[in-house]
Amino acid sequence: MAIALVTGASRGIGKATALQLASEGYTVAVNFHHNIKAATDVINQIVDAGGKAFAVRADISDEAQVMAMFDSIDREGEPLAALVNNAGILFEQSTIENLSAERINRVLATNVTGYFLCCREAVKRMSHKHGGKGGAIVNVSSAASRLGAPGEYVDYAASKGAVDSLTTGLALEVAAQGIRVNCVRPGLIYTDIHASGGEPGRVDRVKSMLPMQRGGQPEEVAQAIVWLLSDKASYVTGSFLELAGGK
Repeated sequence: MAIALVTGASRGIGKATALQLASEGYTVAVNFHHNIKAATDVINQIVDAGGKAFAVRADISDEAQVMAMFDSIDREGEPLAALVNNAGILFEQSTIENLSAERINRVLATNVTGYFLCCREAVKRMSHKHGGKGGAIVNVSSAASRLGAPGEYVDYAASKGAVDSLTTGLALEVAAQGIRVNCVRPGLIYTDIHASGGEPGRVDRVKSMLPMQRGGQPEEVAQAIVWLLSDKASYVTGSFLELAGGK
C-alpha cells in the first residue's frame, strides 16, 4: 500500500494509531525517541497480526534527526502517504510564576517546531509539485488549546494552540497539491502523559466534570485519526475533531 509515519508511536494515542493503521494495510513507520523496547513491542504486535512496520528513531525537535528519519523512510521504497504528528511532551503542573525559559522552549521545540519539521518533510514527499502522489496529515492537538490549562500547564496549551494554527494555514497552503491536513483535539484520555504532568490519576479525578462522565481511550482517538487519513474523509481538510467527552 503505502507508508504512514506516526511520531511518538511507542505508547498511548500513537501506539493505538499505529496498530489501527497497520490493520488498514499501511506499512507503519513507528517513530520513537528513547524507548526502543516499547517501539519494538508495537512492531511485533503489528507483524504478529500480519501487518508491516519498521522503527525510526528521532527526536522530532532536532532538525537533523527529522531529516535523517525521513531519509530512512525514503529507503523503504514505498511512498509516504500519511503523517500523524503525535509526539509531544508535558512537564509537571505549574502556574506561570514557576515556568522557566528552558521548560517553555523545550515544550515549544517538540510540540511546535517538531510538528513543523515533520510537516515540511512530508509535504516535500507528498506534494504534486514535488512529484508526489498526494497524502494526508493529521496533527494531534489537545482540548487544552481551547481551554488553556490554567494552573496546570499553560505552556503546553499554548503549544497546542500553535498546532491548531499550523493545521489551518497548512491545509490552505497545500490543498491544491493533493494533501489534506486535519487535526484532532483529545481531551482527558487514559495515557501516560498525565504521569509526566505529575498526576497519573488525573483523568479519574476530573472525569466527573465532563458531560460524558468518563475519560476516553487511546483507541477512540486513533479511530478518528485513521478516518481523517482515509478516503472516507476525502473532502475534509482544515478541520478539527473534538474528542473530549463534550467539554
